[in-house]
Amino acid sequence: MEIRRARNKADLEGKAYVHYHAWIEAYTGLIDQFFLDSRSYERSLESANRAFEKGYTTYIAAENGRVIGFADFGAYRDSDLDDAGEIYAIYVLKEYYGQGVGYALLTKALSEMQDVKRCAVWVIAGNERAIQFYERCGFVRDAAEMKLMLGSEVTLIRMVKENN
Repeated sequence: MEIRRARNKADLEGKAYVHYHAWIEAYTGLIDQFFLDSRSYERSLESANRAFEKGYTTYIAAENGRVIGFADFGAYRDSDLDDAGEIYAIYVLKEYYGQGVGYALLTKALSEMQDVKRCAVWVIAGNERAIQFYERCGFVRDAAEMKLMLGSEVTLIRMVKENN
């Protein structure tokens, strides 16, 4: 497995493929099914291009040239945490769960953000797989929550890891 910075159109197309499929795999039963059904690879590709244009840092995990996961990260987007970075997204194809892909992507993102005091990530409440993953990696839930419309209202919880 190779972890590297996304650098070309093929990487963004691979990221979009993972993003589209990973949403369905991870969020079925957690968010509105009609909303999930309305997603498309094309919309995921538009999202990948927007993230690139906004300057998000994207790393991909690839195996035999195929993108199997990605991480987007950068400066924290709200003003309620000072000197913080943020994991905007980490997604891995389900067939690679439990193989260290998410951990490798998170480790790379955290190493790139070691100059900030802390790193935050927003997780859908009830997504126990993701919550447990971040807890194993040293993140703890704080009191912050956010409501988001994903077809219906979904609660996001914030988890934070202090840098040593």
